[in-house]
Amino acid sequence: MKLSIPSSSRKAVLLFALMLGALALVGVFQSWNLMLAILNLCLISAIMALGVNLQWGYAGLFNAGIMGFAALGGLAAMLVSKAPIMGAWQAGGFGVLLGVIIWIMSGILAYLIWLRFKGRRRYWYVIIIAGAGYILSRFVLDPAILRIESFEPASSGYLGGAGLPVLLSWGVGGILAGCVAFIIGKITLGLRSDYLAIATLGISEIVIFMFKNEDWLTRGVKNVTGIPRPVPYEIDLQSTIWFQDITDSVGMNVMQASSLFVKLCYTSLFLGVLLMLLWLCERALNSPWGRMMRAIRDNETAASAMGKNVTSRHLQIFVIGSAIVGIAGAMLVTLDGQFNPSIYHPLRFTFLIWVMVVVGGSGNNFGAILGGFIVWFFWIEAETIGNMLVYIITLPLSEGSALKEHFLSTAPQLRLLIMGLVLLLFLRFSPRGLIPERISNKA
Repeated sequence: MKLSIPSSSRKAVLLFALMLGALALVGVFQSWNLMLAILNLCLISAIMALGVNLQWGYAGLFNAGIMGFAALGGLAAMLVSKAPIMGAWQAGGFGVLLGVIIWIMSGILAYLIWLRFKGRRRYWYVIIIAGAGYILSRFVLDPAILRIESFEPASSGYLGGAGLPVLLSWGVGGILAGCVAFIIGKITLGLRSDYLAIATLGISEIVIFMFKNEDWLTRGVKNVTGIPRPVPYEIDLQSTIWFQDITDSVGMNVMQASSLFVKLCYTSLFLGVLLMLLWLCERALNSPWGRMMRAIRDNETAASAMGKNVTSRHLQIFVIGSAIVGIAGAMLVTLDGQFNPSIYHPLRFTFLIWVMVVVGGSGNNFGAILGGFIVWFFWIEAETIGNMLVYIITLPLSEGSALKEHFLSTAPQLRLLIMGLVLLLFLRFSPRGLIPERISNKA
């Protein structure tokens, strides 16, 4: 019996092979260090695209607040791995804990009052309890925060973290993003799709605004640097005998070899997480749960008539997808070694991720991963491609020409133009994505 491979599978293998070939060309013609740096960011972007594909491709939820969940994952990486600042804790840590407890207790009390009473009275009771809780918490928090931010502000000025292994923060980042997504989902998932997009975008902007201004928690725009690594430091590798012996045996510079080794360590960790999540997502997609989610996506009215709780299922997948984005956000901060709230822009952490899903093929996990690789590759290499195109176009012009100098100086700004052209070409010739969703006929 002859074994036949579906054409869609052959196409997927070919596209991934071409993507790996493009990365290899970067290594050959630019540098292997740059190739591995792009590869690591492609892996993180692919994980984010996988999370968004769950929400949009499985359930049709338009989440425009991806950057907020990525930032929550980054916050978790910092809070878990950084050592606590004992002086800051002594200065105002107890006051912060007391203020947070007042917040939580007032929220629980307001919720219980909401359940206990009916009619208009409960609105007034909830407003009074929430207002009183806020005023009391600020009365406790403000002096404590002032003392924390005044403690060695140049080097610390915040509480620090828990001092735990940084790999643990990846899971914590997913849990934190999932918990926040649960709260957001309970509020917004009853809205229409366009209102849901506006609400999630607004909430993510609020999250970033808080991170930029709550110095006692994140140091604000002063950044938190020195986040521990899950891999060796280059300087440590360069001083070890066994690594020096290996580099001498292959005839490679020890500094360059240490940088490649560290990036390869990151690659193995990121690839392991991506493959694990891909396996779980594929199992979910091909299970009765996955078929139910797609049925809800295609016709909510029919699914509801069959007894399915549409809002509950939407909340479920919204939390799962946001948790995956949170894991990727923690991985990104671990790779960078710093937490900087200013880097979270909608263009990078929302728009580009959506482009990855659309280009790769929504509803297909392999398509989302491929889209993550392709879009991030072109986002990084667009400047190089733009410089090359401008150089070719201006070859007929003489050296020192004002027009040639102008074109060469504006070449880096072609990145957005090239990305727009790439997106238009993909949408024109592959409107359902490079690897579109596979519709199974299994019952």
